[in-house]
Amino acid sequence: MDINIHATFLPHTDPDASLAFYRDLLGWEVRADVGQGTMRWITVAPAGSASSVVLEPPAMAEGLTDAQKTAIAEMIEGGSYGYIQLSTPDLEGVFDKLQANGADVVQEPTDQPWGARDCVFRDPAGNNVRIIQS
Repeated sequence: MDINIHATFLPHTDPDASLAFYRDLLGWEVRADVGQGTMRWITVAPAGSASSVVLEPPAMAEGLTDAQKTAIAEMIEGGSYGYIQLSTPDLEGVFDKLQANGADVVQEPTDQPWGARDCVFRDPAGNNVRIIQS
């Protein structure tokens, strides 16, 4: 089978802050920005990438109760709702740039017991962004 990842979805709680992180700090391109206010769906991706990330308003599924919406908001705030794993050949350089520009550091570059070297940041919505040395 020939199947590829087209897009993955992460929640945003502040679309402008998310743009500042993904577009301005990570240097990704904006492929789409639809809606208005906090009801915006923003598609971003590294230049040349076949797949993208859609930043979306959280808890938009039909039929969610208020309690479920509250639980989702709490999970997002706590960093346990969404995450993405990225890779770079220059982990130290990327870490230094993100840290110097005020990104929320969760874990400095670390050699993991499974063999990877990685670091973790949080985006403005609280999503964990793990970056692995490639």
